[in-house]
Amino acid sequence: MIAVALAALSGLMWGAGDFAGGKATQRTPALVTAVLSKAASLPLLGLYLVLLPAAFHSAGVGWGMAAGLFGMSALVVFYRALSTGSMAIAAPVSAVTAAVVPLVVGLVIEEPPGLVALAGAGCAIVAIALVSMAPGGAVVRFDPRLVGLALASGAGFGMFFVFLKRAGDAAGGDVGLWPVLAAQTAALILGGALLLRAGKAVTPPRGGTLALVVSAGVLDMTANVLYLLAVQGGPLSIVAPVASLYPVTTVLLAMLIDRERMRPVQLAGLGLAATALVMAAS
Repeated sequence: MIAVALAALSGLMWGAGDFAGGKATQRTPALVTAVLSKAASLPLLGLYLVLLPAAFHSAGVGWGMAAGLFGMSALVVFYRALSTGSMAIAAPVSAVTAAVVPLVVGLVIEEPPGLVALAGAGCAIVAIALVSMAPGGAVVRFDPRLVGLALASGAGFGMFFVFLKRAGDAAGGDVGLWPVLAAQTAALILGGALLLRAGKAVTPPRGGTLALVVSAGVLDMTANVLYLLAVQGGPLSIVAPVASLYPVTTVLLAMLIDRERMRPVQLAGLGLAATALVMAAS
């Protein structure tokens, strides 16, 4: 199924973008990185709009703006969760929630997919949880506040998936990439407002850090485009969980580039992710 392939490719792009953004935030504040990366992606998005023209639909743009606001809000909450607790809890809880929300919404608003494809979506969710588990064998203290932040961020990311789907539906499927432009712009405005409120000075990074920021923005925006195309050709309940496999790419890049060692549970997650893709495409 083409939709599943596009969703998998979008997940690959999101994961690579997360890796680049994560490296950039080691040298630049997270919110600054997020805002600058959004801004850096706009010229390429303009080119995409020229290459894939479509009529302007205000309803689709409205849903796209909602997606952008939820996505940026979720990112801010996720960063807050990471800063106040253990990544071993925050990452998998957020990632799984981001996949479960569109799965449930899709089952409610659409015709249910085949049992094999649906089982593949379920495998994808389990794989996300396994792969997202951070290294380390220390005992992690359960913190309800941390879990709440992780759930909130995951729900926000999940609604981002849902609203981009609704953007295409509102325009009868002929929505083009206008919702992605709306999402990027709304996220940029919200991020800029948060920066002003926090009183943070935006100092453009240089050299390798700038390259990482630009790469993160370009990859993230391209993933949005691929996901929008995928979700217009396949069911939300299948496409969104497959696209949510982005932690797989991030973990693989960390292993290949940073020489991080993978835990056995993460290796099991990679195998399950491959199984999920085959089942979802059936």
